[in-house]
Amino acid sequence: MFKMKIAVVQVVALVVDATNFITASESSTQAFKTATLLKTINVNSLILGEVGVGKKSLAKYILPDAKMVDASDFEATLSVLENVTEVIIINLDTSPNIKRVLETIKMNSLRVVATASSDFFNENVDEIFSVKLDILPLRDRMEDVDELVKQFVEEASSIFSCSNKFSFENFIPNLSQNSNSLRRQVMIHSLLQDIKDVELMEIMQNYLVDKLGSQSDYRNFLYLYEAPLIKAGLHKYKSQLQLAEKLGLNRNTLRKKISENKQYL
Repeated sequence: MFKMKIAVVQVVALVVDATNFITASESSTQAFKTATLLKTINVNSLILGEVGVGKKSLAKYILPDAKMVDASDFEATLSVLENVTEVIIINLDTSPNIKRVLETIKMNSLRVVATASSDFFNENVDEIFSVKLDILPLRDRMEDVDELVKQFVEEASSIFSCSNKFSFENFIPNLSQNSNSLRRQVMIHSLLQDIKDVELMEIMQNYLVDKLGSQSDYRNFLYLYEAPLIKAGLHKYKSQLQLAEKLGLNRNTLRKKISENKQYL
């Protein structure tokens, strides 16, 4: 097997599916070029990064016909490794016995693309994986975030049969889990843009139906109404005094409500 030693290539990739890369940023473009090269040479590669940065999709792009196995299931992983010539191993860092997995890969001369968290380290890894790709988080490549939002808006429009006109007012991308959290946020935001009060009440009803049961339910769930009302009012009016007037409350009552709901505001 041709050995190409590359330290840790700082590249980035966000893959919507196995063949569609977001290449708005320079680092994403470099990732596409690197992945395309890896498709043509017989080397093993390890893709590192946070959750939701596209590690699994990038692996599928490199080895589109390979069987995929989650390393957290040790028995299933060993079984697959004994019966294939190429494989994608996701979440390698969660394996109960990484040493055994790596030994099996080496013994069977397998072609492997594996994924792991960004802080993964194992002293035996370099012997198996010639190339390491470090996938940067979305917060470090905001050009890709803009393109992803556009794609997720189109997806939401198709799923919900709603307008693809997306309101960016008050929209701050949730990148806590990279594309995973961003996609969920866009879906919810798109759905709520045209929601009717009856539909909103139905959502609340479905949320509450399995949570009710104590003698303090009214007080316990009042924040679901009060917190968004106060938060929206403070954003709109920029003044507690003006908000108190609009809500028909005195200022002390509003201050008390803000204090009671401060963890949600």
